[in-house]
Amino acid sequence: MLNSEKERVLKKIAKQWFLLSLAAATWCGYAWPEAGKFLISHGVLTIGLMLSFLLTGLTLESRVVVNALRSIRGVTAAVISSLVVYPVAAWIFSSSLLSPELVVGFCILATAPVTISSGTILTAFARGNVSLSVYICLATNFLAVFTIPFVLQLLLGADAGVDLPVFSILGGLALKVLLPLFVGQLIKPAMGPLIGRCMPAISVFQSSLILLMVMTAVAGSADRLDDMAELLVILTAAVAVLHLFMVLFNYVLARVIRLDYQSLVAFTIHTPQKTLAVSYLVWAGYFAADFPGAFVPAIICHLLQMITGTLTAQHFRARGSTQKGARE
Repeated sequence: MLNSEKERVLKKIAKQWFLLSLAAATWCGYAWPEAGKFLISHGVLTIGLMLSFLLTGLTLESRVVVNALRSIRGVTAAVISSLVVYPVAAWIFSSSLLSPELVVGFCILATAPVTISSGTILTAFARGNVSLSVYICLATNFLAVFTIPFVLQLLLGADAGVDLPVFSILGGLALKVLLPLFVGQLIKPAMGPLIGRCMPAISVFQSSLILLMVMTAVAGSADRLDDMAELLVILTAAVAVLHLFMVLFNYVLARVIRLDYQSLVAFTIHTPQKTLAVSYLVWAGYFAADFPGAFVPAIICHLLQMITGTLTAQHFRARGSTQKGARE
């Protein structure tokens, strides 16, 4: 009896290992900020993220780039929603309620492209259009390299008095994101069989990078977190409201442009999600010194979108099963 109960507890812990690890990474960053600051100052995490994008290029099917042209309506709407509407909504919402440092954080979060893997996984779970999910990921991650510097300068230049090195950011993102993806695609034919066998290890590596990003971000803003302790509940609520607004906005937009049901599922789940990796590269490279707490909204959003994305996918999966049963 005790053994079976112990096994159930261990299984529950195993299912939630990533959330538990995020909590542990947050605590480590706060308790030992020197370790996180070492990783930042020596560029260790930046190198790790470049390797992660290289691995993404190795695992990406080349044919989806060509097939994306068939989903031009959904992809175009996703790009506008993710890279234009989301940043403007974030700026309007945060600038009227929060400090300049957190406005910077909201804008960094909002200008990032969609997640690379989790959105597609959730779309598959919800039985949505996985191909469209992949196309949305490809388009936003490619175009965000060019939109991020200019949108941030437009939103923050006057409001927060931030003078951004636009072309330096553009070159940095091209070097750290696009180049590894391109190299990965080039060497994919030679590495394909090996990569297939290494997929579990790649998944663990990329999850570990997220944990390191959280740890270093908390470490870099540990002093500010003490000052922000009373604001964390309000900040979490603000991030949740913005994210839920974008989920609803994308659902309505998908209906307006008349996507089929499976495409609507993919569009609603994936488009409002934001990747932590690109947000980190922008924050660590150009904002960490002057705005150490500006990465906190991105961390909070990453946790919230995991929860809301899972719940949304479960809703669509149950709804799809009900509709299928009714047809039968």
